[in-house]
Amino acid sequence: MSEARALTGQGRHGLTPNAQGALWMTAYAISFTVMTTLIKYLGKDYPAPLQTFYRQTAGFLILLPVILRHRSAAFATTRPWVLFGRSALGVTASIMSFYAYQKMPLAEANAISFTRGLWLVPLAIFVVREQVGPLRLWAAALGFVGVLMIVRPVSGGALALGVPALAMLASSLLTAVNIAGMKIMTRDHGSMVLLVWGAALGFLFSLPGAFMAWRWPEPRDLALLCLMGMIGTLNQVCYLRGLRVGDAAAMAPMDYLRLVFSIGAGFFLFHEVPGVWTLAGSALVIGSTLFITLREHRQARAAAMAAGR
Repeated sequence: MSEARALTGQGRHGLTPNAQGALWMTAYAISFTVMTTLIKYLGKDYPAPLQTFYRQTAGFLILLPVILRHRSAAFATTRPWVLFGRSALGVTASIMSFYAYQKMPLAEANAISFTRGLWLVPLAIFVVREQVGPLRLWAAALGFVGVLMIVRPVSGGALALGVPALAMLASSLLTAVNIAGMKIMTRDHGSMVLLVWGAALGFLFSLPGAFMAWRWPEPRDLALLCLMGMIGTLNQVCYLRGLRVGDAAAMAPMDYLRLVFSIGAGFFLFHEVPGVWTLAGSALVIGSTLFITLREHRQARAAAMAAGR
């Protein structure tokens, strides 16, 4: 879709594609906030591995009709071990992020989660051997400075970086690795094959942690856990739909709405008031990741235009 069409063309609902994409991204931000609110609310009685199991189970059940209908075609791949690795990383990243959402203020945890875009810079340098310009390096460095402002790891002259913050940073790193792997796999794999493998293997890999942390939920808690799992799966549909309908450059800032909603949810539901350092650090993280995202989009568009000449 061209940028001009995204800005001026109208869809069947009378909205431009960018307006439709913005609505999908807003739905994603709201549903993501509802999911993380449930994670935090249920975290006292249901540990992160158990909550991850319910999320993966919901995703598997949603895709089960597709699996039964297409069977072998749904699992068609020439690189199963890559998909095994991606799913293992994905489940580990989910457990770490769920733990962070349970233990940290929602605004701080969400702000640190945006560092997945920053982690792509060192991955590009050391793994892909990509030439990274100084502007991108400086943006990534400033983003990590923003993380330090949020978590303030030095207290009284001693290092005091909390485990939840480290867990979210590690989760963001694993997510960045998964994103890089997804870009490679989409060259010769359809999105449905990747979703089916992710759902099936994610369910299997989440079982050991669930067994070790298992407790039988009360009926009300079971309903909330199932709801959390369903929302965790369906909010990805909203996110992908928004990116597909709208222009990528216009949709990139919309992802940060979830930080705004998380501040509201934390304040009204958990009496969390973000401090000045949290807000300033969040601004640095968001600004740096947004700069990197938009710059990469412009470079990719320029390369595509040059190739089309």
